[in-house]
Amino acid sequence: MVPSNQEKSFDILVVDDEEAIGRMLQAGIQLAGYRCRVADGPRSALRLLAEHPVDVMVADIRMPEMSGIELGRIVKARYDADVIIMTGYVDDFNYEDIVQQGASDFIQKPVRIAEFIARLKRVIGERTAKQDRIKALHELELNLNKLHRAMDGIVQAISVVVEKRDPYTAGHQQRVAELACAAARELGLGEDDIYGLRMACVIHDLGKITVPDGILAKPGRLSDLEYQLIKNHVQAGYDILKQIEFPWPLAKIILQHHERLDGSGYPNGLRGGDILIQARILAVADVFETIASHRPYRPSLGMQRAVDELRDNSGTLYDPQVVSVFLRLVEEGRFPDYN
Repeated sequence: MVPSNQEKSFDILVVDDEEAIGRMLQAGIQLAGYRCRVADGPRSALRLLAEHPVDVMVADIRMPEMSGIELGRIVKARYDADVIIMTGYVDDFNYEDIVQQGASDFIQKPVRIAEFIARLKRVIGERTAKQDRIKALHELELNLNKLHRAMDGIVQAISVVVEKRDPYTAGHQQRVAELACAAARELGLGEDDIYGLRMACVIHDLGKITVPDGILAKPGRLSDLEYQLIKNHVQAGYDILKQIEFPWPLAKIILQHHERLDGSGYPNGLRGGDILIQARILAVADVFETIASHRPYRPSLGMQRAVDELRDNSGTLYDPQVVSVFLRLVEEGRFPDYN
């Protein structure tokens, strides 16, 4: 059967110090529809490969300059090529050993041309399937990158909307994201989890779009009713996002970022390990940034006040491991100075 046009594009190199065998295999390979060159030994094969890379090299195992196995190792290291080994010394070698050293197949001499072509086609078929898988994975990676960029754009747009509603805290969500991700990396979270945490951080106050402007910008103390409306922003943010199937639990992180270890937080009074680690990190970053930054109802309280808040309430309100990392990053000067 004549190969398809795609198969005809494959290049084969036969390496054998017996000219008759090389020419016989070349004729069979070309009759099967593939391009084929012949080299009379390893050195001439390497010269040919430097000028004309191939898809499959077929090499005799015993040749004067070096063995086919040694040549195969060199070819596998330098080129993207499969290797088929031939030998008449079947008692000295076995299939498993040859394949373990990188060969794709092992053929016994004297070679029957029909069997050889069948084995060659199998190697080419497996090679094509592997290349297709690599191509598919590459395309998947490109699509995932596009999806990430699209989600980034959507999340950043949401963040801008929130900050336009609450201009007095402009930049707060972005700063919280930087603090939280720095801490998460030190805590050993994977890059994918950190990416999701960043997305949650930059929209963690999304629910504030449901709070009246007069309350958000109020310079004085809030009434109990006004404070309840503010507190409802975590539930509102969750309700907005819960139907969207993000790869990360963004809605739950946002819902839980005002929960506290001792159960005194809101909206559900969760305790300890019932709170997502991402939410515990976000909680510390949010409190730290809020205390250290200016607010409409007060000037910045400074970094030292933020540090004292975390230290005094570590283990009761805030996760002690997260607090420990934050305090170390502050001591190392890896957070901006809010004073």
